Amino acid sequence: MNTPIDQAEINKAVWEACDTFRGVVDPSIYKDYVLTMLFLKYISDVWQDHYDDYQKKYGDEPELIEELLKNERFVLPPEASFWQLHALRYEPGNGERIDQALHAIEDANIAKLRDVFQDISFNSNKLGEDKQKNDILRHILEDYAKPTLDLRPRRIGKLDIIGNAYEFLIKNFAATSGKKAGEFYTPPEVSDLMAELLEPKEGDDICDPACGSASLLLKCGRKIREHFNGSKKYALYGQEAIGSTWALAKMNMFLHAEDNHRIEWGDSIRNPKLIDSDHTLKHFDVVTANPPFSLEKWGHDSAEYDPFGRFRRGIPPKTKGDYAFILHMIETLKPQTGRMGVVVPHGVLFRGASEGKIRKQLIEENLLDTVIGLPEKLFYGTGIPAAILIFKKNRNDDAVLFIDASRKFLSGKNQNFLREEDINRVLQANKKRESIDKYAYLASFKEVSENDFNLNIPRYVDTFEEEEELDLITIRKEREVLKAQLTELETEMDKYLKELGYSD
Repeated sequence: MNTPIDQAEINKAVWEACDTFRGVVDPSIYKDYVLTMLFLKYISDVWQDHYDDYQKKYGDEPELIEELLKNERFVLPPEASFWQLHALRYEPGNGERIDQALHAIEDANIAKLRDVFQDISFNSNKLGEDKQKNDILRHILEDYAKPTLDLRPRRIGKLDIIGNAYEFLIKNFAATSGKKAGEFYTPPEVSDLMAELLEPKEGDDICDPACGSASLLLKCGRKIREHFNGSKKYALYGQEAIGSTWALAKMNMFLHAEDNHRIEWGDSIRNPKLIDSDHTLKHFDVVTANPPFSLEKWGHDSAEYDPFGRFRRGIPPKTKGDYAFILHMIETLKPQTGRMGVVVPHGVLFRGASEGKIRKQLIEENLLDTVIGLPEKLFYGTGIPAAILIFKKNRNDDAVLFIDASRKFLSGKNQNFLREEDINRVLQANKKRESIDKYAYLASFKEVSENDFNLNIPRYVDTFEEEEELDLITIRKEREVLKAQLTELETEMDKYLKELGYSD
């Protein structure tokens, strides 16, 4: 199939594949099957495409073809191909065959895909009894075999069709997954904004300690390629606590051809995995995250004895882990180049007790650079407004820039969105770093100190709009006109009522 590629058409086709599961399986469950099948179909098409090319050139040298295939980005065992599974789709045991194929792929690419499929079973009873399960899986194999989803490189070229389709699916699952959505996805316009604010550069090490499906990391990598002539001289690091979401991140990296990455599975607060050879925390040029808001069980009991000294400024409250993530991220910044962006609920800006003490010390250490207020209903799974905090090592001044970006957005039915002009306005204000009437305020350290280190944005950015002075004479004239119209309408109504016999 050599028809022009249309991203919207690809997105539509993969979203329609979900119809196979709808009404039978909950979206929070079937998202893993749909996304994993897209991964399997893509690597099968790529492998077949390359095999066909080698076959044309070296058809009479099978040993050479075999050696050349060993140098591909991944190895696909013959029995694990999507097309092999599709050919047997009418036979019993689809779930078992797909699971065996995934494990064979993992074993053949152990360095890149170790444990990625351990939490995903197509043979699970979640898909129903054997007959129903086999039927559902036959349909999903047929959905992905459609010509529209021909994902061979000779058809899609260098376009990031697959990565975009994967992100499209993740975004749609996030939009329909309620409170769990924030655990695996950051809205694209927010990750765009954060990536621009942090200015990732060629050669940077970039980390997200609560990486979800890795959308923030991927956006930072994309910014470097855009600004540095396609350079891939950077490294992406992440850690994710939820196994199935970690698997999404690994597959997401693979589908975006981001091979220079290290994504660990585990809890960054209780058990950080991004460690240097001397058993200290690894340091990064850029650290960015959208961690779970006010996580209740974050590891308070063991924080006092933290071997990495992350909580020397204070231990966050037992039932609110926001500052646990902030302190962890601060400790992983490189001394000279380190810069950090984190999404937080507004309570982080002004809550007192231990959080107030931690906030005070971070500001006194001159680490806080910018506070940006965002609109409500921007993040999947929560309607509350959030803020972005930018921290930097080696700052040039001790002022804090406050930006109130909460009132400019595109309003949707259940979700609000930042438009390009909204993002650009924030970026311009951040670049100018000066006060802008009713939008931004550059507060000196003294001012923040006099506010008891409270960062509540309305304390600094006055957004009050004076009401227009009332013209009482004009209002009285308008009132007289309305009264006359009402009298006329009542007279006409009386006339109609009399004609209908309601004269009394």
